Amino acid sequence: MERFTISIDESLAGEFDALVAARGYGNRSEAVRDLIRSAIESDHRREFPTGHCVANLSYVYNHHERELAERLTHLQHQHHDLTVAALHAHLDHENCIESVILKGPTAEVRQFADALVAERGVRHGHLNLVALEAEQHHAHNDQGQAHVHYRPVR
Repeated sequence: MERFTISIDESLAGEFDALVAARGYGNRSEAVRDLIRSAIESDHRREFPTGHCVANLSYVYNHHERELAERLTHLQHQHHDLTVAALHAHLDHENCIESVILKGPTAEVRQFADALVAERGVRHGHLNLVALEAEQHHAHNDQGQAHVHYRPVR
C-alpha cells in the first residue's frame, strides 16, 4: 500500500470527518479511497465527443488567494478563441463566482476547463457541456460568403 499526505484547512477537515461518520467509514483513508475510485470512474465515463460544443464553466474562488484572479484572467486570454463571455459575481467579502461561456472544439474546451479548475484556489468547478452539430454551409449576404452554424445535437 502506498501512502501520501494532503493538507486541508480545519473547516474542510471537519466537514470531511462529518461525511466519514455519516457514511459509516471506519477512517478517513477508506473514505478517500472511495472518493478517488469514484473520481476515476467518473473520468472514465466522460464522453469525449468529437466535433464542437458550447459549454458553461462555473467555479468559485477566493479573490484574496495570491494572484489567482490574474492567473484565471490570463488563462481566459490565452484561450480567447474559446471564451465567448464571462460573468463575475461577488458572493461575500472573500469569495467570487465566475461563469464562463465557451464554444469550440470539444477536446480543447475540456482541456481548457480542466486547466482552469485545476488552478490552486479554485473550488466547486463544474463544466456543463452541450455537443453541437454543424448545419449546412450557407450565405447571409450579397457576396455569397458561406459559413457554418452550429446547433445543439438533438
